[in-house]
Amino acid sequence: MALHRLTAEPTHSVWDRSLPPRLHIASGDQVEFVCADASGRQVFPGMTTEEYLEIDRTRIHALTGPIWVDGAELGDVLQIDVLSTTHHGWGWSSIVEGLGLLKDRFQVPCLFHWTLEEECTRSLLPAVVPVRPFLGVMGVAPAEAGSFRTRPPGTFGGNMDVRELSAGSRLYLPVFNDGALFSCGDGHAAQGDGEVCINGIECPLDVLLRFRLHKQTNLASPVIEASDSARKDALGDAWIVVETGSDLLQTARAATSRMIDLLTSRWGFSEVHAYILCSVAMRLRISQLVNEPIHTVTAALAKHILPARELFPVR
Repeated sequence: MALHRLTAEPTHSVWDRSLPPRLHIASGDQVEFVCADASGRQVFPGMTTEEYLEIDRTRIHALTGPIWVDGAELGDVLQIDVLSTTHHGWGWSSIVEGLGLLKDRFQVPCLFHWTLEEECTRSLLPAVVPVRPFLGVMGVAPAEAGSFRTRPPGTFGGNMDVRELSAGSRLYLPVFNDGALFSCGDGHAAQGDGEVCINGIECPLDVLLRFRLHKQTNLASPVIEASDSARKDALGDAWIVVETGSDLLQTARAATSRMIDLLTSRWGFSEVHAYILCSVAMRLRISQLVNEPIHTVTAALAKHILPARELFPVR
């Protein structure tokens, strides 16, 4: 079980299973990823809004990777444990004409700079915003051949923007290609559900991840084991299923249906009882609305209401 380090450059801003891996690892290894901010280090503290409007947007997300996981192949599941996250003391948010949930109301561009303390930021007083860093993008190469922009998430993970993926949490992704070809980036110091103005607090982030491979297991889309108990604004320790789609209602239905499947397959509930449990205890949330036309919905159940389980027990 080795410890590796992967620098940010050269970054990439597309999903493409033909990208050559920058690192080969074994199941059980840890990797420290150095991740540039979402702009690929184009944005800097003190930058003006006018300067920001000139950045190269084809570089957005600026992912670190991909890495090759030895033995990974179609039908496997890649487990990613988020061991630690370290920000660099600054971040930014923006409003861009034509983007965001309220793009018709907010048409004047704006770049806002944040100074980050260890646990919070006071840059927007009187609000004191908790800092809980996470990666907005974690994913494996999609099944399809070709080059795809990183903005839409999918069954492979990607730009999910699920803020529960902070330190202590665990992500499970289905594998579609040999080696899995995992990449990550788009660090956020904080983000609200929906990421409504188009950004969280975008920031460079150093992240320590541990990888474990589960052979020939059944997983349709990403699942998260969240560990958020210590945070005041947190959901709490929870099981979370992640769904993406262009129809918000259909995506919410798919997330609910997948939670029912998880309850029946792992805890032995009947489908009817699982449906009732979802109705009385599940939190159905919008993680992002702004990656049009694809939205991300998460369905979460607190761990404390269920017996402890390993989703994929080590064999």
